[in-house]
Amino acid sequence: MSNDYNAWAWTPGAGLDGLQLVRKPLPNPGPGQVLVANRAIALNPVDWKICQWGHPDWHQGTVPGVDGVGVVEALGDGVDLPLGTRVAYHQTLSRDGSFAEYCLVDANLLMYLPTNLDDSAAAAVPCPALTAWQALAKVPAGANCDVLVIGAGGAVGWYVAQLAVQRGLRVWATAGQHHHAALKALGVIEAYDYQASDWQARLQAALGERPLHALFDTVSGAHAASLAHLLGYNGHLVCIQDRQENAPLPAFSTAISLHEVALNSIHAHGRLLDRQALRVAGEQLLQAVAEGRLLSPQRRSFDFQTLPQALRQLKDGRLGGKWVARLAQ
Repeated sequence: MSNDYNAWAWTPGAGLDGLQLVRKPLPNPGPGQVLVANRAIALNPVDWKICQWGHPDWHQGTVPGVDGVGVVEALGDGVDLPLGTRVAYHQTLSRDGSFAEYCLVDANLLMYLPTNLDDSAAAAVPCPALTAWQALAKVPAGANCDVLVIGAGGAVGWYVAQLAVQRGLRVWATAGQHHHAALKALGVIEAYDYQASDWQARLQAALGERPLHALFDTVSGAHAASLAHLLGYNGHLVCIQDRQENAPLPAFSTAISLHEVALNSIHAHGRLLDRQALRVAGEQLLQAVAEGRLLSPQRRSFDFQTLPQALRQLKDGRLGGKWVARLAQ
């Protein structure tokens, strides 16, 4: 093992243009930590957003990236785990992340991989699938089982739609036209082009007397608020981007519940039981992908050396898919 490693380093105020490939000294894991040698990393929208917006805990040289898959290379005190164990992880934004050959990760959030699951396929799971799992967990059973997923062509919406169908819900969705056939194959009843001016009217006509029990929005808090009127009595508005700072509907009307989803907050605010639940859910999701019961979004491979360009492609959004890079073992 070398004493240093390749990592993409962030520059304050420079956005994606400020990412630089540097050599960093190899860290030693602290108590409760492991050092993971990355084999695959995946990109998520939060990655380019935080690179542009910055983060209170970031400084010159901080390594971005939240999702990775690799093997355990070294152990900190209090960790009893075989070296070489294959793991997936979702990293906190407050420390160096996955856009590197190595990453220090809290051991109690490591997810063990099924032996038959490819590294790249596993890397596409943690952030979007766990976010989808958290979003769906916000919604209890109700009098009606119709739900709407906004942005089901994206990775999070793709997983939300599948998990909702598997839960026995009647799932409707919005997505680009090129995603419609694939979403219907997953069990989505109907998919609407969000650019069509009449999609809301068409959805309401198809629902008839059935109200929407939940709406999962992956666009923005303002966008979610603009759709709150579609929900029925005691419905649930689940914001996967942003949250509702003010009630979007008058008090004592349809009495909807407002939910925010913040996966990364578990690192700072989750307790041991929360972390254990997340880890169990992550391993179940990985197993479902390995067995073909949960389909990952289409993967787009890129070279680790071209990571900033891949982030720009992800931000642009025209190609779609899940961007994943393999690293040399």
